[in-house]
Amino acid sequence: MELLPTIAGPGVGERADAAADAACHLYDAVAPWSGGGTGGWPGGWSRTAAEDAAETIETTAHALAYSHPRAEVILAPVHAALADLRRQLALAPADPLTAAGVPATPRTVGNPRRTRWERVMVTAPVPRQPPSGTAS
Repeated sequence: MELLPTIAGPGVGERADAAADAACHLYDAVAPWSGGGTGGWPGGWSRTAAEDAAETIETTAHALAYSHPRAEVILAPVHAALADLRRQLALAPADPLTAAGVPATPRTVGNPRRTRWERVMVTAPVPRQPPSGTAS
């Protein structure tokens, strides 16, 4: 018994393929750092990179929740594990969801990444640096 159709909806297959490729590239970027005792941040991660990766997994899990009637329940441990990882890394918690699966806090911008970047830029401005090669 096959639960999923052979052909995905418009844009779904392409976006899932791109997400899988991006995940492979991310793994390739951090794998050389792991377990090598680099003395730096584990795996070459920064706070922003870790938050982006966690958000990607959370968003993908929310999208997969539409793949099967029980998928949301099956994926619940993923969300619990990511919430724990966010706590361990001292990252902000994920946006809480309502029963309808939408963020409880309405976003000012439709794209969650743009909203988060807007919030980061407002709360933590980066000091301007003079262009390289100029006298200070």
